[in-house]
Amino acid sequence: MTKLLEVREFDTIIGNQDYQYDNRYKYLELPVFEKLKSFICEFAGNNDNSDVLDFMRINFKRHLGDVITIKNYVGLIQISNSCQIQVLPKISFSSGEDIGNSRTKRIFLKMLCSMKDFPCKVFNEASIKSEKMSLYEIFISMYLEETRRLVKNGIKSGYISQEDNLRYCRGKFLINKQLQYNIAHKERFYMAYDEFLQDRPENRLIKSTLLKLQKQTTSVKNSSEIKQLLTAFEMIAPSVNYQKDFAKSFIDRSTQDYKTLLQWSEVFLMNKGFTTFSGNKSAVALLFPMEKVYESYVAQQIKKFFVPVGWNVSIQDKSHYLFNYKNNEICKKFQLRPDIVLKKENHVVIMDTKWKRLEDNSKSNYGITQADMYQMYAYSKKYRTPDVWLLYPFSDGMHSKEHIFFDTGDGTNVKLHFINLEHIEDNMKELLKSIDV
Repeated sequence: MTKLLEVREFDTIIGNQDYQYDNRYKYLELPVFEKLKSFICEFAGNNDNSDVLDFMRINFKRHLGDVITIKNYVGLIQISNSCQIQVLPKISFSSGEDIGNSRTKRIFLKMLCSMKDFPCKVFNEASIKSEKMSLYEIFISMYLEETRRLVKNGIKSGYISQEDNLRYCRGKFLINKQLQYNIAHKERFYMAYDEFLQDRPENRLIKSTLLKLQKQTTSVKNSSEIKQLLTAFEMIAPSVNYQKDFAKSFIDRSTQDYKTLLQWSEVFLMNKGFTTFSGNKSAVALLFPMEKVYESYVAQQIKKFFVPVGWNVSIQDKSHYLFNYKNNEICKKFQLRPDIVLKKENHVVIMDTKWKRLEDNSKSNYGITQADMYQMYAYSKKYRTPDVWLLYPFSDGMHSKEHIFFDTGDGTNVKLHFINLEHIEDNMKELLKSIDV
């Protein structure tokens, strides 16, 4: 049975058995802990994945030995067939601690589904018991839900090239093979022909995925669902060459139902992740950058609430550059890309999301970096608006801070707003009210 270690951002993982019952740390058995260290070191030495150090860091602490700290990335790491590490975002709740992380998982999944590249059309919370499942089992459930939709709409067939030694003429006559096989059988014809079958590359990949997940799932519900779905694929052979079948697969108007399924199949069959982190020899990772997840979710919610009341919402706007001239010649350099630009008549509002937990300490500027403020000032001047907002997640230490703003004295105001992910709709209404004033 697969052991699941559930941790949250900023938790510390140790392999020291003497501290396995210490609530300050998350304990892994030493052999698994060493495999996790190898996973981190592999990526740390790869230029394409150099930002792994922003995800997990290995440090040494007296008495504890090596410790691993986690931040910025969340998701799953499969260390071995017997151990998974599930990393959840650190979300603060106004109603108290989230015992069991059930609310955290539900919110995180909604946030994930807002991402453009995440293969999920609709997150059906009612059909997925997220509080009882690991993230991996939830991803399996999402895949099965998409497969059910495909089966309901009808598994697509396609013309498949076949070669066979027939007793009648059908298709194209293969002279060379006729001479090879039928020199003494004048009654037979070696033919090449197309047949309309369900045994096409997309369906073979889905069947292979279902067979693999059948071995991996630990959920009784998922296991039962896979058995039922496999009956719909009885006449289809599993894929024997994943890469070849993925290369042959294509999405057009008639095969839109396969788009999400094939994205998931790549994840499950090829150990392909949604980020720079993916499969390797020592571990398989499905990791998501929380900065991007948070940015996508907030943008989705702002569109939902602001567009209906007349605001034009631009995400990752690319209309302005920091410099427009070089040596007195027009030359646009250093493109500015604020996360959200709102426009309504002559009113322009700039918003930037920051996945960072601020601290209740005005002397340290609440933990806001100087670089972020320089960035906001540049946005204000280039977009010619005094109205700039920084959107941080709600955190325990800042729950009493409702109105924090900085004024440059020359027409730029940077205001802070804390996004309560637990009550996102009410929070968006408050933000809309604040901006419309």
